[in-house]
Amino acid sequence: MKKQTGISLLIFTVLIVFTMVLHPLGGNIEHLIRITGMIVLVHAVAILSLPFGWIGFIGLTRVLGTERYLSMLAFALASMGIIAAMIAAATNGIILPVFLQHYKDASPEVIASIKPVWRYSFAINSAFDYIYTFAFCLAILLWSILIIHTKTLSQWLGWLGIIIAIGGIVFFISGMRINSLYNFRLFITSIIVWIALVAVQMISRSRSATPTGNHP
Repeated sequence: MKKQTGISLLIFTVLIVFTMVLHPLGGNIEHLIRITGMIVLVHAVAILSLPFGWIGFIGLTRVLGTERYLSMLAFALASMGIIAAMIAAATNGIILPVFLQHYKDASPEVIASIKPVWRYSFAINSAFDYIYTFAFCLAILLWSILIIHTKTLSQWLGWLGIIIAIGGIVFFISGMRINSLYNFRLFITSIIVWIALVAVQMISRSRSATPTGNHP
């Protein structure tokens, strides 16, 4: 189980990296209408990655102990973050592009009239961006504390997670826009690196724990 959930976390990170690399750079409504296909594809891949991340987080929670309150609380926060990420991706990545397609041949006046809808969609997306940002930071912070306490995984991984989580929380509290593309990539990259390292350790330690001989 530890190996499979570790692989799930790796799949999750690969799909998120794919999303980050191909994520459009934004633009006006006319530009978004032209690249609807790419927007939907990228965000569909992001949504596809979430079940793999959730299964992987179950594995990490089990490794650190489902009987521990902090471990379960971290899993609950990560689950909340995954739900928020799904809604954010669906709002700006699928709902908005599909809605804008109805106006691909509209006049500039009509395009101007739907800008409030565009801004409202962005506001909804921003709210869920902040929710999953804070939820993932807190989850990683709690898991990292347990990694140091239980020594189940390498302690340096726990300290790295604490640094990333506290940095993200400070970033969040400072009022900087996490939903800008640069800040989003900076935050997600640090999270992805930590998750990938956790996944590698879960896989490697599952192999070392596998019996190599026959027992009576």
